[in-house]
This record gives sequence, C-alpha cells and structure tokens, in this order.
Amino acid sequence: MSEGKRTGIELRRDDSGQGPIVTGFQGSGFRVRDDVFPNGLLLSPVRALAWQDAPSIDALTHESLGDLFDIDPRPEFLLLGTGSGLRQPPRSFVRHIEALGFGVEVMDSRAAARAWGVLRAEERWIVAALLPL
Repeated sequence: MSEGKRTGIELRRDDSGQGPIVTGFQGSGFRVRDDVFPNGLLLSPVRALAWQDAPSIDALTHESLGDLFDIDPRPEFLLLGTGSGLRQPPRSFVRHIEALGFGVEVMDSRAAARAWGVLRAEERWIVAALLPL
C-alpha cells in the first residue's frame, strides 16, 4: 500500500443472539443499532435502556441502577463505564454490589462499551452501566 492511500475496509459485527451491542458513539452518548442514548446507558443481555438521571460517578448508588440485576440467570458482574476517563466509584457502592454477589469491573465508558461487545460475543451473562462520555 502506497503512502497516503488507504484500502476501504468495512467491519460488521454479527450480533444476532448477543442482545444489544454498542455500535458507536455520538456526542456524549452511545449508539445501539439505530437508537442513540445521549445521557448514559444501562445494558443487559436482553435490553438497552436510557439511563435517565445518570448520577455523577461520585454520587453513584446501587439504587441508581434500577432493576439492572433482576434478570435470570443472575449476571456474573457489572461492567461500569465511568465516563470519558477512568474514575473509581465510591467504595460503598462497590461493597454493596459485591455484597449482592456481583463483581464490579470499572473502566472508562468507551473501553467498557468495547469490552461489552467482546464479552457478549463470548456469551458472557453480564450487565453494564455506562455513564455519558
């Protein structure tokens, strides 16, 4: 390939059976197929929901996740996207989620969205909460 010349490669993910997959970013939000979630996103293997009134990372509580964990079978862990940069959630939040029997994996929201796709392709049964970018 000569300098300055690029080949056009289009990547498509076969997400049949994987549930909702983040397919891109738009502004501070996330695209799931044709839907845009500008203010945060809650994901389970069977649904994508707008995260209405998503708190700041410092104000995060288990109550702010709504019924995210109420699926059968129970999810393995919570994938938490902390916005445009990696920030640690309150320790009390993590302790409460762990006391419920779930692990918590924390990363910035772009990385969490990409990790979601990889883990769902592996058919991992997880949930995610992605704060806006």
